[in-house]
Amino acid sequence: MTTPDQATPADGAGAAAPAESSHATGHARDGLGKLVIAAMGIVFGDIGTSPIYAFRETFAGHHPLDPDRLHIFGVLSLIFWSLMIVVTIKYVSIIMRADNKGEGGSLALLALISRQSGHKRWTGPIVMLGVFATALFYGDSMITPAMSVLSASEGLTTVDPRFGPIVLPLAVAILIGLFAIQSRGTAKVGQLFGPIMAVYFLTLATLGILHIAANPSILLALNPWYALQFFLTDKLVAFLALGSVVLAVTGAEALYTDMGHFGRNPIRVSWLAIVLPALMLNYLGQGAMIMSLSPGAAAETIKNPFFLLAPEALRLPLVILVILASIIASQAVISGAFSLTQQAIQLGFMPRLKITHTSASAQGQIYIPVINWGLLVIVILLVMSFRTSSNLAAAYGIAVTGAMFIDSCLLVVLLFSLWKWNRLLSVGALAVFFLVDSAYFAANLTKVPDGGWFPLMVGLVIFTLLTTWSKGRGLMMERLRESAMPIPVFVASAANSAVRVPGTAVFLTSTPDGVPHALLHNLKHNKVLHERVVLLTVKVADLPTVGPAKRYQVEDLGRGFFRLILNYGFMEEVDVPAALAGASGCGVPFKMMETSFFLARQTLLPSARPGMRIWREKLFAWMLRNAESAMEFFRLPTNRVIELGSQVEI
Repeated sequence: MTTPDQATPADGAGAAAPAESSHATGHARDGLGKLVIAAMGIVFGDIGTSPIYAFRETFAGHHPLDPDRLHIFGVLSLIFWSLMIVVTIKYVSIIMRADNKGEGGSLALLALISRQSGHKRWTGPIVMLGVFATALFYGDSMITPAMSVLSASEGLTTVDPRFGPIVLPLAVAILIGLFAIQSRGTAKVGQLFGPIMAVYFLTLATLGILHIAANPSILLALNPWYALQFFLTDKLVAFLALGSVVLAVTGAEALYTDMGHFGRNPIRVSWLAIVLPALMLNYLGQGAMIMSLSPGAAAETIKNPFFLLAPEALRLPLVILVILASIIASQAVISGAFSLTQQAIQLGFMPRLKITHTSASAQGQIYIPVINWGLLVIVILLVMSFRTSSNLAAAYGIAVTGAMFIDSCLLVVLLFSLWKWNRLLSVGALAVFFLVDSAYFAANLTKVPDGGWFPLMVGLVIFTLLTTWSKGRGLMMERLRESAMPIPVFVASAANSAVRVPGTAVFLTSTPDGVPHALLHNLKHNKVLHERVVLLTVKVADLPTVGPAKRYQVEDLGRGFFRLILNYGFMEEVDVPAALAGASGCGVPFKMMETSFFLARQTLLPSARPGMRIWREKLFAWMLRNAESAMEFFRLPTNRVIELGSQVEI
């Protein structure tokens, strides 16, 4: 993650972690009711907007179906059992048990497995799977805002066809406004998310019930026989339909990723008591409405059944409500991209980026400018290129199904190595999950020429960047260790020969072994040492947070030299001056105006030495040049920092 001798948070990733600390999320201080409402606003925005397009795309998408009884019952049965197997059983009931001190998500799960698994043979494959799942999430975070906002804006055409020309400009304007306000933070806006989504889910259920009441036989579609009958009758057509049915479960990973914000129980209660019933009532209502129409009317209505559930007089308010819900769904994945990026930086898969905290009280409220504006540019390009939500649907499913398949692979390690479940039960559950995930992923592969290539391309590019940074950083640290002088030898020789000057010098180093290059260069050129010399390393454990009692590791090296290690969790912000203010065991208390911080800035020289291909070395060098300076990342006082350069061959 970092240049050596700059002591970044990633330096502890994969190393021996400090003792585990309890993860105080503060959930217990809030009532369950409040957390349930709040979870509806953040966690379920993505999956909650799926009824806008999932049922429609199955019948009117790239592989259209006749809206007859066989297909309607078959599709509804597939949607229901997908929600039950993928969301309720796999994520809510099983994967959410794998919390890393309260935190969830691909990287948190990766850290949990790496820490607890005693099987070294798992390490390489697990890391690659976790990193690729992370890369796929970025593709999803680009497509979700475009898909959600565009499909919601298209609802205007059901109010009046003359609104058609303004759909695209409106969607672009909403997206620009959404990304533009990210720097202000979402704390105040977030307070409105829960109530708005509560009204939204209530509306979904009400619209569905009104049409189910007129055609109650649609409830029979919950029988899994109709899904099986669909496959027995139309084998290839049913397989291709899976590529659109999976849109009903997009956002399922958010339940696990956002677990740290609300806790396990509020998310489970929200899903089982409110969200799942509302979604299924709405899907059944769409099916009941289509079943009650003549073949000609059904063929026309199936092009946008969600908005046509509402009476004409209430259609415009419904469109406005859906647009608000789509903005909330987009906000959830944008915030998720910020959080995931912070985790990736801390765990050593990304270079330092500027991170702004938008709330003084909420640690998770962060803003990363380069991610925000990069997402905006790509999202706008997606909207302008694909132009309709139906076209975008082809690109939407493959990232989600790929991430779900990877989660099933990680679940193998959880069940067999960590939790040690009954083998028969584990094999049975995994067989079902792999069958479902494989079928969905294979069906989505057929959409690669129509847009499915985009998330795969994004995933490949980001995977290359993440692995290049991780590998390059490891090689650089290895090269620097090769030439490092043992600390005891340096202390014994330098303390007697160098002139000592008043004050404190803090040398940031990425490894506690050997003398930092910045210290060697300073002594070589300036020929002096400060009265107190602190060799500082920041380590990030594979835990979300580290308690204050485990923050500091201090070693007195003698003759005014001290080794100080600061331990952080991967969800915590590193603030070196604040940490030094609370440090003890290093002599007198630190005073910033009497302390100088020395950093080493490496210039890479690509070489033919074994390690990485030349093109990857050049890519790593480019990433290193564009990383945020250690001074800003660690919040060092600008007038107390000295940078010393050196060249390193990798």
